[in-house]
Amino acid sequence: MTPDTHDIGGAPIIIGAGLAGLMTAIHMAPQPVVLLSRAPLGTEASSTLAQGGLAASLGEDDAPELHLADTLAAGDGYCDELMARRVIEAAPRAIENLIRLGVAFDRSTDGKLRLGLEAAHSRRRIAHAAGDATGRELFRALLAVARRTRSITILEGMTALRLIVAEGSIVGLLAILPGGAFALPTRRVVLATGGIGGLFNDTTNPLASFGHGLALAACAGAELADLEFVQFHPTALDSPRRPMPLVSEAVRGEGAVLVDEHGQRFLADTPGAELASRDVVARAISCQLTAGHRVYLDARQCLGPKFAKRFPTIDAACRQAGIDPAVEPIPVRPGAHYHMGGVAVDAEGRSSVSGLWACGEVACTGLHGANRLASNSLTEAVATAAWVAASVGGTCAGWQWPRLPAIVSVRPDPSPMRQPVSNALGIVRNGKGLRHAVAALLPIAVGETAAADPALVAMLIAIAALRRQESRGSHYRSDFPGRDAAALPSRLTLCTAFENAVALSWQASERSF
Repeated sequence: MTPDTHDIGGAPIIIGAGLAGLMTAIHMAPQPVVLLSRAPLGTEASSTLAQGGLAASLGEDDAPELHLADTLAAGDGYCDELMARRVIEAAPRAIENLIRLGVAFDRSTDGKLRLGLEAAHSRRRIAHAAGDATGRELFRALLAVARRTRSITILEGMTALRLIVAEGSIVGLLAILPGGAFALPTRRVVLATGGIGGLFNDTTNPLASFGHGLALAACAGAELADLEFVQFHPTALDSPRRPMPLVSEAVRGEGAVLVDEHGQRFLADTPGAELASRDVVARAISCQLTAGHRVYLDARQCLGPKFAKRFPTIDAACRQAGIDPAVEPIPVRPGAHYHMGGVAVDAEGRSSVSGLWACGEVACTGLHGANRLASNSLTEAVATAAWVAASVGGTCAGWQWPRLPAIVSVRPDPSPMRQPVSNALGIVRNGKGLRHAVAALLPIAVGETAAADPALVAMLIAIAALRRQESRGSHYRSDFPGRDAAALPSRLTLCTAFENAVALSWQASERSF
C-alpha cells in the first residue's frame, strides 16, 4: 500500500490526545500543531479514568520539601532528585493554570481547595475534581480549550504506525485511517501515548493501551529507561468488567481498611498499613489471593452512607456490580495501572533521537523512580507539558523530506499478548518465566501480524526485568528477593534487546537438545 503524503507545513505532530497531549498542544499556541488520536477523543485515554487527582504542596502544613521527601521515599532510591524537585516546585503553579483553563476543582465551604490524602503521602495534598472523577473533569476542560484554539488541528481515528528516521533525525511518520495510509512529513514529533496496561488481563487502563509510543520510539532507535517498573494498583474492583474500575487510594485515605473473607485486617502490622506504598500493598493482596483468600476494601465504618457523595464514580461502578459500598465491603484485586519506565528523556522531554520528544506516562523523566507516588502522574503530565512545548516550539521546523517510504503494517492488537504477559510480568516475577516469555515473544515481535508491536513492547519489558537481578519498588523477583545497593537505573535500545533475546533463544534451543 502506497501512502498519500499530506503536507502539514512542517508543523509538529503530537501522537496521543490524553492529558499530556492536550496540555502540550495548548501550551504550543499560537504555533500550529497537529494532534493525532487513534480513537474518538476521550474514549481510549487513561487520563479520563483518573480518580485521585494531582499532588501538590498546597496545604498550610505542607511544603515542596515534604512532597519531595515522600516522592523520593516511594521511588526506592531511583528518582532523579533534580527532576523531582523541578516538577514538585512547579506543581502549585500548574494547578493554578488548570483553574484558569476552566478546571473546576473541589472546594470546601470557605472556598479553599479540598485536599485529599493518599498512600505514602505525609500530608493532605491531592487536589481533586467532581469527587473521584478528576480525570474526566480535566479532560472536559482541556478538550474545550483545544477545540477553540485555532492553531490546533485534531485528527481523530488516525493510528501512527512508524516514525521515519533519516540520518539520525525524525523526518516524518506513517499513519493509517480506515480509508487508507498517510505519510506526514515533519521534523518534530511528541509522543503522548500513555501506558502499557492493555498488555495485562487485569488492568485499570483502556485495553488499547499496549505501549504504542514505546514501540514507535524503539523502532526509531530511541533509548528506553526503567521498563521493568510496572505499578499495579492494589485496589481495582474485582469483577469481570475490563478495564477494571479503579477503587481510588483516596478511599483508603478516608479510613477504609483491607480485610480477608473473615474480616481480618492482614495489613494491620505493616508499617503504614493500608497507606503503605503501592508495591507493598499490591504484593500483600496478591499473597492473600494466591493463598486462596478473597480481599475486600471495607469503607462501612469510615464513610458508610457518605460514600456515594464523596466517591460517586466508584459508588456507581460498585452498584453496577451489585455492591452497595455503604453497607457492604468491596471485593478488590491488583490491576496493572501505571508504567514508571518509558522513553528516556531529558528535562525538556527530548529523547535520544533528534526531533523526538515524549510527555506523560510514555516518558521516563526520573520523577517516579522504581515506584510512583500516588497522584504524581497527572502532576508530572501537566508540569512537563509546558517544558516540552517550549522545547518543541523553539526548534526549527527544518527542511521537509520530499519522499517517505511506503511501509505500512496493520493496526496493533494486544489481546493475544495478555495471558503470556500476565503470567511472566505480574506482581511477582522469576527468571525462568521471564526467559520463557522472551523466547515466546521474539518470533511474534519480528512478524507482521497485528500482535507484533504489542509483543515487541512486552519483550522489551521482559528483557529489562530479566536484567534486573534484584527486587526494588514495583519490580519483585522471587529468585532475587533482596535489594542490590549497587544496581543502577536501566537503559535499553531495540538493538540491545534483540541481541539479548536472540542469545536467550539460542541458549533455550541448546538446552532442548
